[in-house]
Amino acid sequence: MNLNLPEFHFFENSELRLAYFDEGGRDAPPILLIHGFASTASVNWVHPGWLKTLTDAGYRVIAIDNRGHGHSDKPHDPEAYYPSLMAGDASALLNHLELEHAHIMGYSMGARIAAFLALEHADQVRSLIFGGLGIGMCDGVGDWDPIAEALRAPSLDVVTHEKGRMFRTFADQTKSDRIALAACIETSRQNVSRDDIGKISAPALIGVGTKDDLAGSPQTLAGLMQNAIALDIPGRDHMLAVGDKVFKKAALEFLERES
Repeated sequence: MNLNLPEFHFFENSELRLAYFDEGGRDAPPILLIHGFASTASVNWVHPGWLKTLTDAGYRVIAIDNRGHGHSDKPHDPEAYYPSLMAGDASALLNHLELEHAHIMGYSMGARIAAFLALEHADQVRSLIFGGLGIGMCDGVGDWDPIAEALRAPSLDVVTHEKGRMFRTFADQTKSDRIALAACIETSRQNVSRDDIGKISAPALIGVGTKDDLAGSPQTLAGLMQNAIALDIPGRDHMLAVGDKVFKKAALEFLERES
């Protein structure tokens, strides 16, 4: 596990100041990492070892703090968090770095953002890795309204919803902006239609833990796409699959084929 945090830089898009890190050789193949809800670039990609794994394999690793998260600006308006807007941030970051295209890897909400990026900015996407999100990309991932309510509650003491308490506790521990996260969860869950997911032509790897009760089937999602393969991550739930060695090995093999 590599706990040495990289230096963060900033750029602007849609009047928001957004943070990112950019590590590895400038002439190396670039990969853009997009983290999940209530996480950050550091929590999702540095602590589980992805930054070290990918830079050691010869990639230029770029990771964004999504709006509402980490070091980036945190609007409180739910209208700011549709996946298309956050995909626009990712596209703007590649433009800011003067990169024509990159491999794109997203986990959970980040996978959804990556799908919108592939649909709306297809020329910037060399390949896709979706982690922690299968057919839930299209069919939804359950009722998260209690999470938003828990994040907006005056204190943890009044929160009775189990998953709501979990996210509220996590947000408090990470000193996150709970109101921004509540706004984000309301609109960032926008589904991709089954017809639209079938329009994505970029090669894709879809990795989901076999104990993940949120993501939905990676095989079903892969079957709807033009050029996708599904990966079962054995014995892992939604939280633990992200840093799994099976996932990392499959991702490196996939990237080597597509680079």
